[in-house]
Amino acid sequence: MEALNHRLFFLINAPAHPDALMVSFARGLADELIWLVPLLLIYGWLWGNEQRRIAMLEATVAGLAGLLANQVIALVWPHPRPFMVNMGHTFLRHVADSSFPSDHLTLIWSVSFCLIMRKHFRPAGIAVALAGLPVAWARIYLGVHFPLDMVGAALVAVMSAWLVLRGERLLIDVCYRPMFAAYHLLAKPLIRGGWLNE
Repeated sequence: MEALNHRLFFLINAPAHPDALMVSFARGLADELIWLVPLLLIYGWLWGNEQRRIAMLEATVAGLAGLLANQVIALVWPHPRPFMVNMGHTFLRHVADSSFPSDHLTLIWSVSFCLIMRKHFRPAGIAVALAGLPVAWARIYLGVHFPLDMVGAALVAVMSAWLVLRGERLLIDVCYRPMFAAYHLLAKPLIRGGWLNE
């Protein structure tokens, strides 16, 4: 499996002297595209109805659960990044920690899979999932991840989303109702002014 992982990595990883524009483009995808996820979640909460807010909360919890699972996996099975074993070419600064699974993709896909599993929000979830593909490519191209790190992220993301949706009722009672009450109290002037949804 590791041999396949390495072969796929060399197929995607940048050459020793890549085009500067391509590297800049890949860096933008690798580090900046992920910010669309919190923006989507915040937008969905501030300008959504109750159904949408619950979906945004579930997606957020799924993302956080996925990241927590990654930390546990890294403790149990630390896997070096390509540059830590002098493999390929690296064009993105990154701390020398475990590469498996990818945190970026876990967050993106945990959110997207959680939305996909709810019929009403499936189109948005598919769009977020597709946005994760160029992020995955960029992080391999720039030499900070292996391809199987992305497969691991997908598996963690599916499990995180599934577990969160299984506990939906508890999540609504424990988290959503107090959060909505706090939001309604803090944002009351903006709600009254029509700037935010009630």
